[in-house]
Amino acid sequence: MAKTKTEGGIWETVKTIFWALLIAGVFRTLFFQPFWIPSGSMKDTLLIGDFLFVNKMAYGYSRYSCPFSACPITGRILDRAPTRGDVVVFRHPTKDVDFIKRLIGMPGDTIQVTDGLLYINGKAVGEKPDGDFTEVMAPQGPQQLMPRCANAPVGEGDACIKHRYIETLPNGVSHEILKITDGGYANNTPVFTVPEGEYFFMGDNRDNSEDSRFSQAVGGVGYVPAANLVGRADRIMFSSAGRSLFYFWTWRSDRFFKAVN
Repeated sequence: MAKTKTEGGIWETVKTIFWALLIAGVFRTLFFQPFWIPSGSMKDTLLIGDFLFVNKMAYGYSRYSCPFSACPITGRILDRAPTRGDVVVFRHPTKDVDFIKRLIGMPGDTIQVTDGLLYINGKAVGEKPDGDFTEVMAPQGPQQLMPRCANAPVGEGDACIKHRYIETLPNGVSHEILKITDGGYANNTPVFTVPEGEYFFMGDNRDNSEDSRFSQAVGGVGYVPAANLVGRADRIMFSSAGRSLFYFWTWRSDRFFKAVN
């Protein structure tokens, strides 16, 4: 009798775990997916160590909506087009990993960066200085990445500065960007023509972002097919500046529940 009760208890535990995992999987697939910011490519909109939920309902669903890309979907269902300026999580077209960037170019647009200034369809995007973004020159996050600075060389523990601007896209969406320089390839690109059914993304930290300005042949993002969109980043839920979320003294309480703009 004791053995039967033990076997029954184990089976009930297995069933409970199964249903809990199933419910969590359905929630993650249909509604919100957690996402941890691992790099500084979206500063200062998103910082290393920000934890957010990605709105999976925003653009509909594709095979990448499911864990392990397991959804048996071709293209998209319940498809809704993203808005220029959205901060979007998408599956990298050639790497099996999710990226997060800002949507800059819509299908059919021409995109170019000249001397650090963004042009969309041949017109310069509005941009105005907004002071400086300052952080400590120190290893950041679990990967212990060091920031890049406009005032380099900077010693560890000193102030690392980037220049902040407010950029206003053609549809009126305004957001902050950071710059270190106006030189180099990323700030002087050829004209990109976004193919139909694809999108062009850039990081807000313009001189520290592997985005659509770089082709997939050299490890960049290139153009992103609509089927690769995972969801929209709407709100930061938690943020930690330390190597681990257990380092409670590094928590950034001012970023808890902060909207992503």
